[in-house]
Amino acid sequence: MDLLCEPYLLDPRPGSVTVVWHTSEPGAVNAVLLGPADVLAAVTPATAHEVRVVPAATTRLPRMREDARPPAPGGPVERPVHRQLAVVTGLPEGRTAYRVMSGSVLSGVHTLRGAPAAGTPVRLLLTSDHQLGPMVPANLELAAETAGDLDGVLFAGDMVNVVDRGSDWFDHADGRAFFAAFGGRASWTAGGRTFTGAPIISSAPLYPTIGNHEVIRRTASPTLNAQFHDAVPDDWDVSTYEAMFPVPASETGGPRWWARTVGDVYVVSLFGTEIWRPERPGTRGTYSERPADRDSPERWGHGRFIFAPIGKGSPQYAFLVSALASDEARNARYRVVMFHHPSHGLGFNSVPAYTDPVRVITDEEIRYEYPLANDYVLRDLAPVFSAYYVNLVLNGHSHVWARFRDDAGVNWLETSNVGNTWGAYHKLSGRSRIAPAGPDYVLQGDPGGLEPVLPTVAPLTGPGGEPLPFVASNEITVFTLLDSAAGVVRSYRYDTVAGGDVVLFDEFPL
Repeated sequence: MDLLCEPYLLDPRPGSVTVVWHTSEPGAVNAVLLGPADVLAAVTPATAHEVRVVPAATTRLPRMREDARPPAPGGPVERPVHRQLAVVTGLPEGRTAYRVMSGSVLSGVHTLRGAPAAGTPVRLLLTSDHQLGPMVPANLELAAETAGDLDGVLFAGDMVNVVDRGSDWFDHADGRAFFAAFGGRASWTAGGRTFTGAPIISSAPLYPTIGNHEVIRRTASPTLNAQFHDAVPDDWDVSTYEAMFPVPASETGGPRWWARTVGDVYVVSLFGTEIWRPERPGTRGTYSERPADRDSPERWGHGRFIFAPIGKGSPQYAFLVSALASDEARNARYRVVMFHHPSHGLGFNSVPAYTDPVRVITDEEIRYEYPLANDYVLRDLAPVFSAYYVNLVLNGHSHVWARFRDDAGVNWLETSNVGNTWGAYHKLSGRSRIAPAGPDYVLQGDPGGLEPVLPTVAPLTGPGGEPLPFVASNEITVFTLLDSAAGVVRSYRYDTVAGGDVVLFDEFPL
């Protein structure tokens, strides 16, 4: 029996919280142990009866597999992974020490608590797009050192590269698996320092959002990478994500979209992501199908299609409006909405527009068009954010840091330059997106028409000394903290090559 990760916390409620961990075997005894920290540190399976014991329910994750590079002849193989889940109730005020036990194996000692009372100030880590990126262990370790006690982690999607690959979550050969970094078990060396990450989500609940890397095709492919890329509109799956993060959940969307009050912050999470396709013409891509596949619809990729409708008339849109109109939302000091896609952004994934691809078939080709005026986020959701006084929209996807403020005072933030970057597409970077010519495709800058806000404290500078309104670096990692007591969002950077101190480079009021 192996404990594949340290326990992580989900969905605290008044006086209760959900504790989850994963094991290599089902195990006869799986439980959360609670009591004084010094007693728990010395407890053994034989003495576990001396502390409070909360049994866990065991569920096998049926789609978890492994593959090899180069691919093995038989393709991906099934990997036994068993989810252990316990809802701990009857918690007192303040933190309670705990650890988990599966068979004879014990986790480290951590602390948990129920949800903070509505109106209580909280401190939240804002992050996304880890995907086993090189700088992630440094990012999380430094975030933990800087923040101290956290009340939660808002994660705007893309936790791993392939959702059904077990090693991406637990024990990848590169040492940067998702739970390894979030459990203080990772290993990455830079600037003469070895970073291990930090066990943040063992004591601060994770509030997750689905990104495109949490989606995979249901039908098997020769490799897991191929299965991830092969998803099509009527053949995709998020069941592994739903099993690993079953809560928070809503009545209409389950864990795909939900809303919760976290102290004095009301958080709405939406399933706002699409398949990723390459931009190059002539590929099974964003803007085209392969010419050879013109008459073979079973081989089409269908462009950059959206997984779950989010515009007016959709269940998600109705849920968003209902959530933001609720007394919980109105009574909260701040309102945050998070989803993966950055319709306001400087990254390459902000183009094309977040809308259903329009297929155009000619004698020579199949191409896809994306009218910017039909962007569901800009056209349908942004007016809702304005009408209900949303303070912050948190996105991910492009592995870059940039923020915007619209005319209604809504702040839009992507803080995904965590493990690496895919670049910023702005006049000061000199980079242009790959897209067709025409007004629907903005090659530099924000397709939503906003100017990025210059960091207020210590922006990075370009070659000529000009301050940059973005961070797009494979050497500098960024993390962001929301401090509701101060009413501010602060972003920090750290140069993993040069070392030195963490630098506060941006701060803005909510």
